[in-house]
Amino acid sequence: MSISKNPAFNLKVVLQETGIAADTLRAWERRYGIPMPQRTAGGHRLYSQYDIETIKWLMGRQSEGLSISRAVDLWNEHNASGADPLAGFAPSTVIAPLGTPAIYLSSDTSLDSLRSQWVEACLNFSESTAEQVLNQGFSMFPVEVICTEVLQKGMAEIGGLWYSNNASVQQEHFASGLAMRRLDALLSASPAPTLKQTVLVGCPPNEWHTFTPLLLCLLLRRRGFRVIYLGANVPAERFAETVSAVHANIVVLVAQTLITAAALHATAHSLTEMKIPVGYGGRIFNLHPGIKDHIPGHYLGNSVDSAIEKVETLLKGNSPKVQAKSMTNEYQVALEFFNAKRLHIESTIKEMIPPIVSEGIDTGIHFLGDNIAAALQLGNIEHVNAELEWLKVLMQSHQRPQKELADFMENYSRAVDKHINGQGSPIKVWLNDQARQNQP
Repeated sequence: MSISKNPAFNLKVVLQETGIAADTLRAWERRYGIPMPQRTAGGHRLYSQYDIETIKWLMGRQSEGLSISRAVDLWNEHNASGADPLAGFAPSTVIAPLGTPAIYLSSDTSLDSLRSQWVEACLNFSESTAEQVLNQGFSMFPVEVICTEVLQKGMAEIGGLWYSNNASVQQEHFASGLAMRRLDALLSASPAPTLKQTVLVGCPPNEWHTFTPLLLCLLLRRRGFRVIYLGANVPAERFAETVSAVHANIVVLVAQTLITAAALHATAHSLTEMKIPVGYGGRIFNLHPGIKDHIPGHYLGNSVDSAIEKVETLLKGNSPKVQAKSMTNEYQVALEFFNAKRLHIESTIKEMIPPIVSEGIDTGIHFLGDNIAAALQLGNIEHVNAELEWLKVLMQSHQRPQKELADFMENYSRAVDKHINGQGSPIKVWLNDQARQNQP
């Protein structure tokens, strides 16, 4: 059945039938020339059934993850080849009574508003609303803008709510899943590389937060680079093997926590010893700028935009070699003894202290030990301070008194002193300071 191209429907009918916002439709017409309605003598738009199905077709491609510009390109490619994009497409019957349920659309399409709407939809576990907010955003703004201003900042907002115990882990995982699926779809729909350079992107061992590296992959791919994404928790030797296999020009590493920054530190050392250029970034380097002094690689900046620009600069060979600081002898000795005696230290702590949270004491001890080792490796035990906020939130959520944290630190200090016998001075001094600071 052919689809009528006779102009018969006014703007109100089109908006009710498709669910598209009037501003979005006008933006499509202005930017892309699709659709191209006819006008009445009074200047009012008149659309055909074919126009309506065209709009639905474009919105369908958006729901699959394409940006509106890429969807229009695909539409034009079909037409250029002589194939009607709607061939075989069953036309809908345009019936738009006032009672027809409307697709979620907002009249406020500012970036701040779109981000707030997306966050709210995620916190309410409303997948359809969250997806429609993104579709509306992608129809009005470039892919890069929505990915950074809505998805990235929205994820950071939800992460902050979780960290402060104002959002559940289920809500954070739900939002992350939606965001990752959209990035995957956009990456799959990206055009083929146009540049020769190859960028290898991944996370060091034990880093499981993959939103930022995947976003970097998408934006680099849209700049024309060949990008190989290795994902989460990648051992250093796997990076080296893949560099050799794909002839990568640079490896980009992303870490979000103190623990994984230490893993990144070790991976970067391994790669630079093999003369492989390394760029790196992530939340933890914004939180503790001093860590950068110890990483043998090129810091990519505190935003995704700066990271893209820095990678492009590095690929042009315009950056000097980085000289990383080494651990002091005191820290080196403390780290070696702490790692050697850690199991004994943690066993002693469990014997000495009443449980802060019965079901979480093992997790808390292990978490703190990992962070102490990471901070020593990265040159400053004070880096652990910010990570202690997680332990404080855990205690508050279980309504435990603040004094228990001070007691925990004092007993940890005694256990360190018992098993390291003076060789762990930086650890002991820091633990005693924390015990004093957390006294009620």
